[in-house]
Amino acid sequence: MPNERLRTAILERGITPAGLAEALEVDPKSVERWINGRTPYRRHRYAVAAHLGVDEVYLWPDALNPDQLASASESEIVNIYPHRWTVPSDLWRRVFDHAEEDIGVLVYSGLFLSEDTGIQRIFRQKAEAGARVRILLGDPDSEAVAQRGADEGVDDAQAGKIKNAVVMYRPLRSVDGVEFRLHRTVLYNSIYRADDQVLVNTHIYGVTASQAPVLHLRRVAGGGMVTTYLDSFERVWNDATPLA
Repeated sequence: MPNERLRTAILERGITPAGLAEALEVDPKSVERWINGRTPYRRHRYAVAAHLGVDEVYLWPDALNPDQLASASESEIVNIYPHRWTVPSDLWRRVFDHAEEDIGVLVYSGLFLSEDTGIQRIFRQKAEAGARVRILLGDPDSEAVAQRGADEGVDDAQAGKIKNAVVMYRPLRSVDGVEFRLHRTVLYNSIYRADDQVLVNTHIYGVTASQAPVLHLRRVAGGGMVTTYLDSFERVWNDATPLA
């Protein structure tokens, strides 16, 4: 069966099978065989995925057995912090500062981030250097935000924090490359993305986000955890409304 995911990824990037073969230093016929359904060796799968900027498992979902998938996903865990307030303050800046292509923030308010002038400076610099910076805040008038406020025991203060974050982000609102949207989604995690690194702040009923654990993840070929969170971010972004 033809590998339509591989074919599409090649076409979307404006290259040809021959061009991919040249970049990987393989026979063009090998690339044609891969497109037609043959599964390449692991080293070639990794090289193709890296060159196309996609996950190996996305292109060949059946190539790794369950043990290999579990091992690769476990390797994506860089660190786990028991509470968000225990994450070193400079880690947030270092993670975002290493991004070259894509920065994403998915939160209800993420007020601690909007108040950090150093983080805002990094967002501006990255956008001016050509990176895409996307910030998703909760719609303060949404049912999801009201429910989260009730769950945390802060009620209307949750919507107030979002409005404060919008004000704090005002210096970035006119920067080309920085986009803001409001979402009405029930969040099970806050997601902070910088290229292949992700900080995931879990949400726990009755506990504020600052008290909940944070996972620091980095994408590894064959792993699936980072991809799962990034896919979730994209789904929320696609359904969100641009901030007026």
